[in-house]
Amino acid sequence: MSAPEESLDLARVAGQAAADKLADEVIGLDVSELVVITDVFLVCSGETERQVAAIVDGIEEALLTERRRKPLRREGERDARWVLLDYGDIVVHVQHAEDRAFYALERLWRDAPVIDLQIDEDPTA
Repeated sequence: MSAPEESLDLARVAGQAAADKLADEVIGLDVSELVVITDVFLVCSGETERQVAAIVDGIEEALLTERRRKPLRREGERDARWVLLDYGDIVVHVQHAEDRAFYALERLWRDAPVIDLQIDEDPTA
């Protein structure tokens, strides 16, 4: 059984918002069979703390305006090295590129299926 459609929808909205802020390597992992606390991990990264903060802002704005969802919990904003946004159904990890390489969440959760986020790389097209 895979993640519910509502969780996949939230992940796609968040993934597109991250891509719109030029996030690197935006991926969604279906962790619904591996953990009980959430359905999807969305992982992306930015090159600087400023970009990480902009990606976080973009994701929060998109999920609020498009799906009327606010994060239940938010951590790591002060340093903007690894910001976690917990929406219940999805958990978003926005990491600085160096931290992403070091912690390698994709490797840690390699048993989780990758989700097709259907990201439009050129939203003006």
